[in-house]
Amino acid sequence: MGFFECWLTLWVGLCIVAGILLGHAVPAVFQKIGALEVAQVNLPVAFLIWLMVVPMLLKIDFRALYRVREHWRGVGVTLFINWGVKPFSMALLGWLFIGHLFRPWLPEGQQEAYIAGLIILAAAPCTAMVFVWSHLTDGEPHFTLSQVALNDLIMVVAFAPIVGLLLGLSAISVPWETLLLSVGLFIVVPVIVAQAWRLRLLAGGGQKSLDATLKVLHPVSLVSLLATLVLLFGFQGEQIIAQPLVILLLAVPILIQVYFNAGLAYLLNRYLGEEHRVAAPSALIGASNFFELAVATAIGLFGFESGAALATVVGVLVEVPVMLSVVHLTLITREWYQRGVSRPSHRLSASDSEWKKP
Repeated sequence: MGFFECWLTLWVGLCIVAGILLGHAVPAVFQKIGALEVAQVNLPVAFLIWLMVVPMLLKIDFRALYRVREHWRGVGVTLFINWGVKPFSMALLGWLFIGHLFRPWLPEGQQEAYIAGLIILAAAPCTAMVFVWSHLTDGEPHFTLSQVALNDLIMVVAFAPIVGLLLGLSAISVPWETLLLSVGLFIVVPVIVAQAWRLRLLAGGGQKSLDATLKVLHPVSLVSLLATLVLLFGFQGEQIIAQPLVILLLAVPILIQVYFNAGLAYLLNRYLGEEHRVAAPSALIGASNFFELAVATAIGLFGFESGAALATVVGVLVEVPVMLSVVHLTLITREWYQRGVSRPSHRLSASDSEWKKP
């Protein structure tokens, strides 16, 4: 990674502070930006998210899906965590902590909105930052690529039904038109645009052309991420300054969720005999969230100043430092993991062998 990526936590922290201070100093400016919306979708946020997500999706080669069979145990574990555990465990944690244990300390009438934001946050697995997390753990690149590609395809059809189901179970009215619009704008459209662009680049200049374009777009994506953080924390600046206890309380179920899902994926991979280079990214993909989609969806469904939007923004607040801590845990337990693998992992394919050559 370059200098910028190595200090990503610092830049994220500075943008969060800048957003909060600006939101407190010039709230009228952010109110005007927040009013720029069509069909309850904020145009500046949507534009920044597209700038952030499309370059990352350009890296995804959906032809890599055939490689899921090479690490089928790791893929199975990650899918189980992402779609069978994480959204439902977050709904349970939200109900337990926000709906009951922390209820006396939270603003009256906002508990259901906070739970909705937590559910939305947990319902979409991360598609972008996991490449960074996988790289930091020396993760198997073919597994990470094929797993992310598979998750993106599943998310197109599963995100809205899961969110709708869990919001319904939480007795929250689901504006289906807005939810489906968010899925179309922030999942379907970016995937189609990125893949069409990718095919055109490969047809015109091959892998060299694609790599050159990715190199140019990489800083655009990172700057868009940081600008989005400034904007989002600017929208929530007043609430964050006025309600520090609420931020702390909302962070509790998010932290439990991350460590629970990462630990469960890590241990299941170990039990099934998957190699560490697959187990580590599997744990990270299982624990991280597609917070860009979550924030945009929460804003579209409930508005900028809603408790749901605030809950997803808290997810952004803890995402980078917490995921870095998970990276550290997988690295310091590598020897322990490898000693306890219950049976030999799959035979290396030719491509795996080539990848390992010096």
